[in-house]
Amino acid sequence: MGRPWIVGVRAGALAGALAGALLLTACGDPSSAPGPGPTPSPLSPLSSPSSPSSPSSPSTGPATHQRPAATPAATERPGPTVLYLGDSLAMENQKVLGELLRDETKARYTGAPYSGTTLCDYLEGTGEDSLVPPKDKAAALVRRLRPDFVVLQFWGNAWGYTPCMDGITYDKARDRYFARYTADARRLTEQITAAANGVRIVWVLQGPDPITPDRVRRVNAVYERQARAGGDLLADAGKAVSPAADRYTWTQYLPCTAYEREHGPYCTQPASGRTALHRDDDYLHFCLAPTTSTPRPCPVRSPGILRITRVISRAISGAVTATAD
Repeated sequence: MGRPWIVGVRAGALAGALAGALLLTACGDPSSAPGPGPTPSPLSPLSSPSSPSSPSSPSTGPATHQRPAATPAATERPGPTVLYLGDSLAMENQKVLGELLRDETKARYTGAPYSGTTLCDYLEGTGEDSLVPPKDKAAALVRRLRPDFVVLQFWGNAWGYTPCMDGITYDKARDRYFARYTADARRLTEQITAAANGVRIVWVLQGPDPITPDRVRRVNAVYERQARAGGDLLADAGKAVSPAADRYTWTQYLPCTAYEREHGPYCTQPASGRTALHRDDDYLHFCLAPTTSTPRPCPVRSPGILRITRVISRAISGAVTATAD
């Protein structure tokens, strides 16, 4: 491992060292030892974040389903149905988000993220040039599941890995990249809302990028504009993994929250009162387990993941409460 990166990373110093890592981490996701095991609840502490228990792989593709442990009483309002789509960040988050949504809103939850993807991969009509099969396109899942909320979390893969982007990359064609991303956000919204009446989209805003900080700022602006145009929701999860004084400055560590201090594994450096958001060798993902080529939900307690998923869950629970009132 290299020396830990702290706040204020400069793009020029990191670009060469991290270009290869970006390609690798975008396609793979954290995994642990090969033996399967249960994923622990994100709300109860582990003895150590360095002794992971690997989750079982889904048997029917990437989608994971979580439902309330018990059937609600006849007088209780049923929980919302939530569909979670996204890239490798969503892949590592999906188990924790499902647990939080179930606990906070009694949600019926399905996660169907694919690593390395961007918005166009979930569009119907992309044919073979897509990393998402037809059965798991956003509109196809919405027609089948009839969700109340569709959560979209995309880092904005920008280096040409995603075939459906037709080779448009941020570094070589920035204007075309943002124009395409804006068009795809609009098309994806149209396809989702046409697939079922009353569905609401939750756009997840992303955290800082140490190499191209302005790119993430502008990607988030695309999401914000689309949310306003469609009357949809925003979940600023990226703010929860950014320094309080600078929303778009990348950092590996942040001060521990009160919850993290009370739940030992989440405050990774209690003596200094700070916690790790990223591993030394992976500035993009928030799982503190090593990244491998096998996409899986994160198998260890990871403060960044809990911070991100709490923001998403609160956005949904707030909307549910507002509707009930």
